[in-house]
Amino acid sequence: MNREKLVVIGNGMAGMKCIEELLNIDDSRYEITVFGSEPYPNYNRIMLSKVLQGNSSMDDIVIHPWTWYEEKGIQLYTGTAVTKIDTNAKQVEASNGIKVPYDRLILATGSEAFIPKLPGVEKAGVTGFRNIQDCLAMMDAAKIYHRAAVIGGGILGLEAAKGLLNLGMDVHIVHNAPHIMNRQLDSFSSELLRKELESQGMRFLLNKRTEAISGRRRAKGLLFDDGTKLAVDYIVFAVGINPRIELAEGSGLKANRAFIVDDYMQTNIPDVYAVGECAEHRGIVYGLVAPLYEQGKVLARTLCGVKSEPYCGTVPSAQLKISGIDVFSAGNSYDVSQETALQMYDGIKGSYKKVTMSGGKVSGAILYGDINEASHLLTLIQKQSSISELYREPATHANDDAAAALAPKDTVCSCNGVCKADIINAVCRGGLETIDQVRDQTKASGSCGGCRPLVEAVIRIALELPELEPEAIDPICGCCSVDHPALISEIAHGKGLDSTQVMRNLNWKTQAGCTICQPAIQYYLTVHGKDSIHPKRLIDSSSNSIPLGTSIQLASEAGAKPGTLSFAAGWLKEQLEQSFTAISMPGAVMIGISGGTRYPAGVYVSGFGVAAVPAGWELYVGGHGELPLRQAELLALESSIEDMLELAICSIQLYRESAYFGEPVWEWLERIGIVNIREKLHHPQERQSLQQRWKEAVNQEGIEASTFI
Repeated sequence: MNREKLVVIGNGMAGMKCIEELLNIDDSRYEITVFGSEPYPNYNRIMLSKVLQGNSSMDDIVIHPWTWYEEKGIQLYTGTAVTKIDTNAKQVEASNGIKVPYDRLILATGSEAFIPKLPGVEKAGVTGFRNIQDCLAMMDAAKIYHRAAVIGGGILGLEAAKGLLNLGMDVHIVHNAPHIMNRQLDSFSSELLRKELESQGMRFLLNKRTEAISGRRRAKGLLFDDGTKLAVDYIVFAVGINPRIELAEGSGLKANRAFIVDDYMQTNIPDVYAVGECAEHRGIVYGLVAPLYEQGKVLARTLCGVKSEPYCGTVPSAQLKISGIDVFSAGNSYDVSQETALQMYDGIKGSYKKVTMSGGKVSGAILYGDINEASHLLTLIQKQSSISELYREPATHANDDAAAALAPKDTVCSCNGVCKADIINAVCRGGLETIDQVRDQTKASGSCGGCRPLVEAVIRIALELPELEPEAIDPICGCCSVDHPALISEIAHGKGLDSTQVMRNLNWKTQAGCTICQPAIQYYLTVHGKDSIHPKRLIDSSSNSIPLGTSIQLASEAGAKPGTLSFAAGWLKEQLEQSFTAISMPGAVMIGISGGTRYPAGVYVSGFGVAAVPAGWELYVGGHGELPLRQAELLALESSIEDMLELAICSIQLYRESAYFGEPVWEWLERIGIVNIREKLHHPQERQSLQQRWKEAVNQEGIEASTFI
């Protein structure tokens, strides 16, 4: 298939979120190659602290397993770093010598742990905390060594310290500010957190600046600028990140702290984009997952040519992931220049809440001990809501009021970009009832978990909606009170049924049926029945019945010679005629085949259309040349006529199996959706099953199938 070549440098969360969104929009546009420097599939980096703390396994944090890349047709090179980008030749070169050309290039190189250049920092026993290897190294070290120092009292440092503490180590946190999490918390909430962590066994050295690491070959301690020392045998740096921008050298790419991008994630070089922690947008480099995912969605739509709102930045929010401690911060919560709108402390419950404002609008929030309002407050900050929104009547259940106030498109799960409507649809249409079911389907609450209370509240709302009640049934005809899905289900799950038994089981009002329902029953028995008495053909040919055959229109050069496109188009017509003209269809099917641009054949107004193009053969679906007029949509592109025949047969067989009787191709397409059809046709096992069932249908009709399929 002659698709555009898309290369992604980086197999992390931002890059693969972009690819996941891109494939959901159009999975046939690009031939995708991914380079990852780590020997793993894409995993949830923000959950490494859970692994270190013993609350999750490595398998638990994998986002896209190996099979996902295979199923999506992605060429993945793991443990392979890209060392050079030639933006003139539009080619990347990897450390193993592989050279891959690209039409579009995504830089998703991420970042590495920032380790300051202190004397002794190169010694054994010194590490950062950024990836799986760091996590494994820390777990191995805890088996041998007993005294650890974590340099950095921010979120990552505290989570690393908790993990080492759980592994049995004696842990000191060294921080250069007067209170921990000083970029997220005010001094009061920080002090509450410090006392709680001290009660769990952590020790803190605040206002300390490390000057050197002592020890001959291995780290044995820390030397501070005030002359004091700390004896330790393992040191972890968690003081920030360094975006990986080495590839800017010699490539012409502009970089400051990271690759500089515009509001559509475009760098200064055409067709080269950057996303995630290696991207600098409006002077800001984000290290949180929510903005990285937002950037990935914008870039996916841009690459697919879909109109998209620009990325305008993200309100920062963070949640500490330590068992038994609930801490949330968003916006300008710690900025002393902000006015305090609301400040509450409950000493008995140990909870604290502070909301800041600027110009009468909510600008920041801190929650400690009780974070049920986290998602609601984040929404108020994002919308720059009036401070009066804080004083609405409290809800009967925490978060219910906040959930009810959300608009359908308002974000509930910032980490994964899941809005309220996504959750409502999952519950109402998918029959989901629990948060675990919703998480598995939508990913809401599947990352940091901070939105879990609000997700639960939205689920409660959805479960009470009248939409959950059974939808009004559209009966097949006046003889019955069942619709097409109910009839198909009865036949598919039955055994040895004939039409009389089917009508009796479903309480048919008219024993003989009519010219509307009888052909439908006979068709579904033919396609969906198990061990039933299959008719060779649908007998009903009255004027009221729907024509079930397939007609094919060919436009090509007369007397074409072998090897020409016109000859191939004629061969395709013969094969499809042999395959389908004598097989029962749910509705009349028109197939248009064009041997080239000079030979119009109604490809774009046919149910199925095949057109010869310079890159191979295009397959279109869902056209309709009469009222209502519908232009066919491009389904796929194949390089050879043999592959196109296989794809066309599978596509038409899929229509036979999933369309309702009497449903034209264009209505079937609108109901099923082009993305769902593509997913089935590009899934190897699904495609093989469609071929097998087509062969069975051909044999049932007594027709000889095409031999090469």
